[in-house]
Amino acid sequence: MKLLLVTSCDPWTRSVSTIHHYVAAGRALGHDVALYGPPNADLPGLPTTTDLGGVDLALFVIQVPGDFPQMPHLARLIDTIPREKRAVVDLWGRYNETIFIEHDFNHLEKLDSHPGWEWEEALRAPSDTVLQPTLRPLRPDVGSFLFHAFAPDAVVQPETSAEKAAARWRDSERWFGVAYVGSNWQRWEQVRDFFKAHAPVRKEVGWAGLIGWDWKERPEWAIQQGIVGIDTDPDLLLSMDVTVKGGVRFDEIFRYLNQSKFAPVFHRPLFRHLNFVTGRSFETFHADTVPLLMLPRPFVEAIYGPAALALVPGEDIAGYLTKALKEPEPIWDAVIKTRAHLAAHHSYARRFEDLAALAAGRAR
Repeated sequence: MKLLLVTSCDPWTRSVSTIHHYVAAGRALGHDVALYGPPNADLPGLPTTTDLGGVDLALFVIQVPGDFPQMPHLARLIDTIPREKRAVVDLWGRYNETIFIEHDFNHLEKLDSHPGWEWEEALRAPSDTVLQPTLRPLRPDVGSFLFHAFAPDAVVQPETSAEKAAARWRDSERWFGVAYVGSNWQRWEQVRDFFKAHAPVRKEVGWAGLIGWDWKERPEWAIQQGIVGIDTDPDLLLSMDVTVKGGVRFDEIFRYLNQSKFAPVFHRPLFRHLNFVTGRSFETFHADTVPLLMLPRPFVEAIYGPAALALVPGEDIAGYLTKALKEPEPIWDAVIKTRAHLAAHHSYARRFEDLAALAAGRAR
């Protein structure tokens, strides 16, 4: 299959890691996969092309307005590749009625100058097939395609024995006891509450790290535009001995996750409401750390399998952390079983099976 990925790629944000995995996994499986456009000097390992010949599926991967190619490139794509060979995956829930939940939203005209109806028209323009990364889309005219995936070959420290994994992890020296790597976008309340729960046991568990854009101070653009949800409290973080660092490139994330005993997985309120997955939903299980699934239990079981419920800390986060350090084997048994579940059900190979079926079905 010749798969053309149509989106923007920034080494510092959004789905750049997933795009790289699609290229690597696709080529390993014998597919021809590339990103549409000219070479990107910041991402020299990412193959790009403007050759539209023989494309079996052009997948528009949309999060922000800039993910759509500019004219005349968009017109060339639409004129050259038949409509039945194009599909759209809407990663941020734009193809829904306007949703406001807590401070989060899927449309906000003052932020990107596009009201909800424009998003609907834009996402329908390239294709009749709109997909979203959830098992249960809200709209009946939207298909389910999780897009993000787990890459077994990317696991930093593959483990088969919970006993050995637990002993190695327990005895290892790490920079952090807990660390979250991700930008400050609609997650402050979850991050704040997690670190508050960790603070009383930080000397026992290990110090906290917070790595990503805009955690050190509320950005000026958010203040000027009155965008709520990009909040932080530097004094509070300092009082809890949280080490705060700015954003890092996608290929540096695991440098920090691998140096933490535990790594929480948060989903912004909009994604929790829509039951969306993200790249970090799966990639945290690549790291040499214990993922803490700060997510609803029904969602965890549906995506990660029943063993992953042992990785949901519940209300007593401090108690969970201290118990895990004292009795790490059950936790690592859950990590190993969850990785196996993800490899069986959510690998990139499975995603390519879905895409091949989509391409074949639309070609008929």
